[in-house]
Amino acid sequence: MLYSLRGKLTHVEANFAVVECAGVGYGVRTSAVTISKLPKMGEEVTLYTYLHVTEAGLDLFGFRDQSELACFKMLIGVTRVGPKAALSVLSSVTAEQFALCVASGDAKTLARAPGLGMKTAQRILLELKDKVDKEQAAAGFTEAVDIPAPGRSSNAGEAISALVVLGYTQSEAASVVTKLPPELSVEEMIKAALKKLS
Repeated sequence: MLYSLRGKLTHVEANFAVVECAGVGYGVRTSAVTISKLPKMGEEVTLYTYLHVTEAGLDLFGFRDQSELACFKMLIGVTRVGPKAALSVLSSVTAEQFALCVASGDAKTLARAPGLGMKTAQRILLELKDKVDKEQAAAGFTEAVDIPAPGRSSNAGEAISALVVLGYTQSEAASVVTKLPPELSVEEMIKAALKKLS
């Protein structure tokens, strides 16, 4: 299994980069968000990878952080959503924004991704929300966890849901989010929590 690549960035084009590791150049398909965060040509870069195997061959995908990789894996697990559509979504929104869309049921923002459409966006939300709900039930998340009531801080509740979408347990997310200032926006809470959790 290829977990990550660390090496010299030797080539960049739309949704594609080449990382040279020990004399071998690895062609990596990636999102526009990751491309925008890459260092200058010739500098060292680390990408977290996913090897997609099909009858047609092997494709290596790489992302700037594990949150984006987790979102990619979730997206390709959705019915009739392949790597191309997943990259389209992750080129339109960051991992944090994607998690927020799933947590809040925002199909409109996802549907803006080129080639996606409203029906596919709604299917993504439906399947991922169901998956998150099932994971919570299986892990016993119905037990009491210190999650702010919607009236007290709906931002904190949405941030916790978004972090669960990104792969953290509800208790992990709640323990960090509940310590953040309640006046922060949902996106600020998610970013601050991700820094503390990583």
